[in-house]
Amino acid sequence: MADNAGANGVTKEIEERSIVVTRVFDAPRELVYRVWTDPNHLTQWWGPKGFTNTTHEFEARQGGVWRYTMHGPDGRDYPNKITFVKVDRPERLEYLHGDDGNAEHFRVTVTFAEQGSKTELTMRMLFPTAEQRDRTVKLYGAVEGLNQTLDRLSEQLRVIQEEKG
Repeated sequence: MADNAGANGVTKEIEERSIVVTRVFDAPRELVYRVWTDPNHLTQWWGPKGFTNTTHEFEARQGGVWRYTMHGPDGRDYPNKITFVKVDRPERLEYLHGDDGNAEHFRVTVTFAEQGSKTELTMRMLFPTAEQRDRTVKLYGAVEGLNQTLDRLSEQLRVIQEEKG
């Protein structure tokens, strides 16, 4: 009985430190994965509405780094550094999201599950503490920003598929 209580406590604590979003895209898994791991595509959709990106370095492999600057619509720049922990094509990406001053603000796991001709993408952001998660949600609008980012991904996938005919 005590083991279950402990496990439930750990699960609750992880939930309090997480932001999880699941979205189904009308595109095959291989395409969704490619658009997520190709810097030429990433710069077209990454970030909330109104944001743009400049990629300085990108290597989607275990230990590889994506260093980029996100440019806000207000002209403010946000330096970012993603370090890939696991790259399992086309099923899973795990990475640490930080910047040059802090290697890990949070850890992200993205899974890509086939659903016929569609792809179910689940993105879990795990923060070191519940307080850091809450601060990120409040200060940066992380949940809305993540949803806008996935909206932009959906639009990018639609454009690519229309171009293919």
